[in-house]
Amino acid sequence: MCGRFTLFESDQVLSKEFGASRVLSGSPRYNIAPSQPVAVVRVSPVDRVREIARLRWGLIPSWSKDPSIGSRLINARAETAAEKPAFRSAFRHRRCLVPADGFYEWRKLDRGKQPFYIRMLDGRPFAFAGLWEQWKTPERETIETCTILTTDANDVLKPLHDRMPVIVSPGDYDAWLDADLRDPEPLKPLLRPYPSEAMDSYPVSTLVNSPANDGPECIRASSP
Repeated sequence: MCGRFTLFESDQVLSKEFGASRVLSGSPRYNIAPSQPVAVVRVSPVDRVREIARLRWGLIPSWSKDPSIGSRLINARAETAAEKPAFRSAFRHRRCLVPADGFYEWRKLDRGKQPFYIRMLDGRPFAFAGLWEQWKTPERETIETCTILTTDANDVLKPLHDRMPVIVSPGDYDAWLDADLRDPEPLKPLLRPYPSEAMDSYPVSTLVNSPANDGPECIRASSP
């Protein structure tokens, strides 16, 4: 699964990396948690320009009567998202990329859980496969939310968890964001475990256990 991640890259780098002509600035983040705003790369529903927008993490289906469902929908299984009622419309019409510099996972130990930080070996930002949705409050206010797709763990993640977020290869960004591609079948091969040889992980402090801690010390290497 994916329950915490980081994004501290500059707006200029993100704009170049993801080909976004419109960027909504944000502060560096080292411990992004569910229900918080996250950056997403998407094709604007207004003018079809690729943009980086900020949406709430935890998808609220457009038909839901209770927005609290979003807290349970921070992740969606890639194997079934195209068919699940909560996600199938977004899978066809509202796909996005969720930029990150790394993410966290916890290994169970006899004395508790040890957090690990997972990133790319080359240090470059990357992108999770995401879906986004619009939900209207009773007062007709629009709230935009998102979820991150997950798949089987690769060899880097297997010692920590049996699932990992889907990481989209840069060469597949255009296909994943193509608003005219609505058939799920050509997209499913993109939702695979990312190559292990391109990633690494290391133990970090339990500071990351609290979302109140959100500084560079969260990703500092620590003894397990």
